[in-house]
Amino acid sequence: MRPNTLRALHRDRRLIVNGWLSIGSSYVAELAAHQGYDSLTVDMQHGMVGFEACMGMFQAIATTGAIPMARPSENSPAEIMRLLDAGSYGIICPMISTAADAARLVESCRYPPVGRRSFGPARGLLYGGGDYFTAANGEILVFAMIETVAALDNLDSILATPGLDGIYVGPNDLAIEMGHGPANEHSEPTVIAAVERARKACVDRGLIAGIFCSNGPAAAQRAAQGFDLVTPGNDAALFRATLASAVTAARQR
Repeated sequence: MRPNTLRALHRDRRLIVNGWLSIGSSYVAELAAHQGYDSLTVDMQHGMVGFEACMGMFQAIATTGAIPMARPSENSPAEIMRLLDAGSYGIICPMISTAADAARLVESCRYPPVGRRSFGPARGLLYGGGDYFTAANGEILVFAMIETVAALDNLDSILATPGLDGIYVGPNDLAIEMGHGPANEHSEPTVIAAVERARKACVDRGLIAGIFCSNGPAAAQRAAQGFDLVTPGNDAALFRATLASAVTAARQR
């Protein structure tokens, strides 16, 4: 099976830079894939992406060595299995707040006897290779998003879930749940402490600690903090910022 290079990067203690795709376009996905990201995540929760567009984006990503991943809209076994069958090599699942949530997520991503994933890999077989069924459980990455106060309360039991590869902190939703605005993840001491607590607990278990960041400099700060996987903004925000900068520059006289 095609190896999941993110596993090797983590094993070698090298930073994983993950792109975030919210625009439902294979062309945008292809452009992003050629920029040097280690992985690219198609956002099916908040992104403007349907399943057919998502599969085309996976195909575009496959023109490079970047690893395709997806965030499903929810912890739905049917949706998660479909994304894996389409060729996703990792799942970043939102709103994992309990150990039961985490167990349900892992079960959806692993074939029996480890999990309850139904067999029918379709494009996953084409992308992964002929031994997909026997090797997929060891290659597919499973991340639980930590973005609720309940998740913090249940952090240890979530991290202890067999088959979970890591966490992915959603700092904006976490800040909102803690009574602050979505832009306060870098300014509110309680949120800063919560994010660090989640990171440390994850790293201490040898799991992959990931986090969404607003831009490149913020991602560098998170990497320096000790996060293993960072996402330096999403495509729409980066596109918007670049367009605004170009218009501003053009109006200068």
